[in-house]
Amino acid sequence: MTSADTLHGVIPYLASPVDAAGEIDRDALARLTEHLIGKGVHGLAPLGSTGEFAYLDLAKREAVVQTVVEAAAGRVPVIAGVAATTTADAVAQTRRWREIGADGILAILEAYFPLNDAGVEAYFTAIADAADAPVTLYTNPNFQRADLSLPVVERLSHHGNIRYLKDASTNTGQLLSVLNRCEGRLGVFAASSHITAAVMLIGGLGWMAGPSCVAPEQSVRLYDLCRAGDWAGAMALQRDLWSLNEAFARYNLAAAIKAGLRLQGFDCGDPLPPQRRLEPDEIAGIAAALERCGTL
Repeated sequence: MTSADTLHGVIPYLASPVDAAGEIDRDALARLTEHLIGKGVHGLAPLGSTGEFAYLDLAKREAVVQTVVEAAAGRVPVIAGVAATTTADAVAQTRRWREIGADGILAILEAYFPLNDAGVEAYFTAIADAADAPVTLYTNPNFQRADLSLPVVERLSHHGNIRYLKDASTNTGQLLSVLNRCEGRLGVFAASSHITAAVMLIGGLGWMAGPSCVAPEQSVRLYDLCRAGDWAGAMALQRDLWSLNEAFARYNLAAAIKAGLRLQGFDCGDPLPPQRRLEPDEIAGIAAALERCGTL
């Protein structure tokens, strides 16, 4: 089993392919996994936002994690998403994904009623206590009713299993604040809402995001340029890749990723209801962005 102790680089948030009946298409998911590994990605994150975790029941989530773990076969770490409104459910998912063979946990908080900082901290601490593996905190203020404040992130960074943060805000300064306050205890990953080269410049470890599903080779190249300190080359490539981020930001991200994958020959089915499938003119916009990046 590949260790998640030193995560870095490009870690795509995988789409969750479904068939006409809405069941997980394991063959399509295994094929996508193989394709991405072949393009040089450094890890895989099933059940992120792009994976439509909020629209999958527990059996479907398990099918996704199991398929990716089996297809990856230890070649790259698999960081499986855990998301729940109750702490008990989150802990149960954490233990099950580890039993299946996930190398790490991506911890997501779903909330219906408002939570104070103590409740948020207790939720993530319980996941970390149950994980026995590196945990990545996921913060997304655009979707989460209860987000991780800087003081909570700092306190959680002292937990031995909490090693990384994937931030999906649009505030790059927030990431620098995390890096400064956590003093090396917490590695930071960019999301599609951040300019990856900028996050790498301030000390980020890479990119956990859905768009790398459709531009894996270019994303890995960007990471390599940043690591080499070729910032001029990195920004030239970043400008093209940013057009892809801009296109996806206009639509439901999961629907956009599935549309992009279909254009590339990976039919992952439609977004799960009540999400809508993109219209032809919207798909044309996705195609134009893919062409600019050289992925279509």
